[in-house]
Amino acid sequence: MTVALMWEARAAEGRGEELLAWARAQELPVRPARRETFRASQDRVLVITWWDASPDAELPELPEPDGELVMRAVHRWRFESLGSD
Repeated sequence: MTVALMWEARAAEGRGEELLAWARAQELPVRPARRETFRASQDRVLVITWWDASPDAELPELPEPDGELVMRAVHRWRFESLGSD
């Protein structure tokens, strides 16, 4: 089974590139099957990691960045893959 963890943060004003660099530099203690990083308007950064695991497995996640780097708490979601079409 494949589980996708999504981590999304919005940078403080003018700190989008710094947040992106910070997210890319974060190492996880276990390597996921896949990891992809995105950016969007309003200096938002999204990281998705894919894991070969059960939906309730304990999986490592990116931490919260320093409070001055972001405008709000990180949003996190966990999805179970239902396959591709």
